[in-house]
Amino acid sequence: MEIGVGVSEEEAPYLPLRDKDIIDYDNSRLNQLGYKQELSRSLSAISNFAVTFSIVSILTGLTTTFNTGLTYGGPLTMIYGWPIAGCFTLIVGLSMAEICSSYPTSGGLYFWSAKLCGNDWGPFASWMTGWFNIVGQWAVTTSVDFSLAQLLQVIILLSTGGNNGGGYQASKYVVIGFHGGILLIHAILNSLSITWLSLFGQIAALWNVIGVFVLMILIPTVATHKASAKFVFTHFNSENNHGIHSKPYIFVLGLLMSQYTLTGYDASAHMTEETKGADKNGPRGIISAIGISIIVGWGYLLGITFAVTDIPSLLRSENDAGGYAIAEVFYQAFKSRYGSGVGGIICLGVVAVAIFFCGMSSVTSNSRMAYAFSRDGAMPFSAFWHKVNKQEVPINAVWLSAVVSFCMALTSLGSQVAFQAMVSIATIGLYIAYALPIFFRVTLARKSFVPGPFSLGRYGVIVGWIAVLWVATISVLFSLPVAYPITKNSLNYTPVAVGGLLILTVSSWILSARHWFKGPVTNIDT
Repeated sequence: MEIGVGVSEEEAPYLPLRDKDIIDYDNSRLNQLGYKQELSRSLSAISNFAVTFSIVSILTGLTTTFNTGLTYGGPLTMIYGWPIAGCFTLIVGLSMAEICSSYPTSGGLYFWSAKLCGNDWGPFASWMTGWFNIVGQWAVTTSVDFSLAQLLQVIILLSTGGNNGGGYQASKYVVIGFHGGILLIHAILNSLSITWLSLFGQIAALWNVIGVFVLMILIPTVATHKASAKFVFTHFNSENNHGIHSKPYIFVLGLLMSQYTLTGYDASAHMTEETKGADKNGPRGIISAIGISIIVGWGYLLGITFAVTDIPSLLRSENDAGGYAIAEVFYQAFKSRYGSGVGGIICLGVVAVAIFFCGMSSVTSNSRMAYAFSRDGAMPFSAFWHKVNKQEVPINAVWLSAVVSFCMALTSLGSQVAFQAMVSIATIGLYIAYALPIFFRVTLARKSFVPGPFSLGRYGVIVGWIAVLWVATISVLFSLPVAYPITKNSLNYTPVAVGGLLILTVSSWILSARHWFKGPVTNIDT
């Protein structure tokens, strides 16, 4: 088959082609994988990266989990734990990027598992990977938008006088109302054409980068009381009021801050059917989003930590921000210098915008995964979720993602423990979905895997094994108790949530899906 003039299909990924030729090649490649082109292929490499980078969102992850970092280890855990988690995350990303280059489809992970396992095990592997991926993505959207709702509550609290000045403390019902409103706006924005989402994604990426650099310089500069370099690089906080005293154990628990932040980069794979040069730019999106996030995130942590001097006071629920540590840092930095914390509230607004963009992009990724999974008949009412509107947007899948994420957040009204169990799937559940196709690539498909333009060559297998072992390690570590003695309120419900999802997925396969789900199904005449 010829792609353009005098360019064979085999040569196409490696030669500079015109835009139309690239799109023709991408569509042809998608046809070979069994699907017709239904979405608008208009994303550039930068746009693909921007959507993913805004989902990883350093400002979102590190701001909302700063309490965890301070509680379990403090500065030492944050400053050294971040690059450790970052390096292993990059290894996971490299393995995913290699597989993405070979199979550039919106189905991403579950499609990879099906193809890597072959006809015998492919349907089961695809079923397991797909459900862990899509539920994990819904949990990510839930946690991101709920975090924004909580931050809005803190901003309102500080703006009305703070916790010690008669400030307004929103109830849990108001917070869930904020959450629902945010999801509604995100669903409306995601109903627009991919051209608009591309623009928003690029703005989000710039906002995250500029916001990080502004805050990491501004906050320690404004603060009248600064931490010493010795404190930032060597202080280890072992006073956590949770009955845990083992320093290695505390350090491990503190890694959750870093690992929670570095998720969602599978979005580049889910956007490949809308990306030009998908088999190259999809992998680039994954790797660049992780790499840049590691560098920028470390700078952000470093800058903010220089403004941390009294960890217990930042974590105390009686402070002005109600125990929201990073909000207290921002607020007190400006209040101590200017007598007013308004500047700190504005800085929190910068973070809130970044979280808003993160949630918007997360819904984008969710909807593409739901679109692809329903295309292969894996979801109830698949034909409905698979529909594409005139703007070539999977509109029903967009609203499904918003509704499911809102329903998951409703658990916070009954029990914060139940909500945390739900959100825990956002990290461990999603990483299990990342690891499954990598595991199949280094085992069942070790000799049969055919790489795309992006290849790790002879290092592919060893990198893959390191990635799988890292996911196995964090799955165990983050299931450990986070407080002693263990009670119903202090129990880490991560293994319960992830185990429950595993039982439901396997049970549904045994009782029903094995009779009708055959994995990815072609929707074109071959």
